[in-house]
Amino acid sequence: MDELLTLMRALRDPKTGCAWDQAQTFETIAPYTIEEAYEVADAIEHRDWDELKSELGDLLFQVVFHSQIAMEAGHFDFADVAEGIVDKMRRRHPHIFGTAAERAAGAPDWEAMKQAERASGADVSPSALDGVATALPALTLADKIQRRAAKVGFDWPRLDGVVDKVNEELAELLDEVGRPTVDPQRVHSETGDLLFSCVNLSRHLSVNPETALRDATGRFSARFRHVERLAEERAVALDRASVATLEQLWTQAKSVTANE
Repeated sequence: MDELLTLMRALRDPKTGCAWDQAQTFETIAPYTIEEAYEVADAIEHRDWDELKSELGDLLFQVVFHSQIAMEAGHFDFADVAEGIVDKMRRRHPHIFGTAAERAAGAPDWEAMKQAERASGADVSPSALDGVATALPALTLADKIQRRAAKVGFDWPRLDGVVDKVNEELAELLDEVGRPTVDPQRVHSETGDLLFSCVNLSRHLSVNPETALRDATGRFSARFRHVERLAEERAVALDRASVATLEQLWTQAKSVTANE
């Protein structure tokens, strides 16, 4: 760890460092941090443990990079980051690290504990939605927001209410696109409402919407690549093929890749 921190300081050295690393800021590095986290998840999904080791290193480097920029600005350093997470984990696991009475009491309500932490020091009444990172992928963000609201009772009690809401939002979207003069902003809003209600449905079905959509995209990609191969074999130009031909190719690709 000391070697990594030393390397990072060398890269950012204003006189002898790397020009690219010197020029970076929190804002320019943040997209790379998100990308590295996804690459960690991808390595886990493919059970590629050598790749996971490499990607975890890349992700750790992102933490070190942000910490170095923060230290240069006088905000905090890597030691503060490490100390902060140790303190937080000890505080959130009193059944492991607490007093004898706390250990005997068992695991606490983590969400209630985090809510209390967010409320401490707040100048205004805390919201159940406080602390949700708005930079999360949209599906994950919607799911987290809905789960927070559900924690305080703001939720459909039955699945049929959620299904009705999905159908209602779809009908409103179709109504908008069917108007003589289509308002793009209203179509945008209604599309968002439909997607939000679909996330709600997936939550009630105990399906992770981010994973479900990623898997569906993977299935589409595999099938579309097969469509391309079939079209090439039959000398069919996809951009000039009829809807019927495209449907035939898709049905065949779907049957071939059903178990992939």
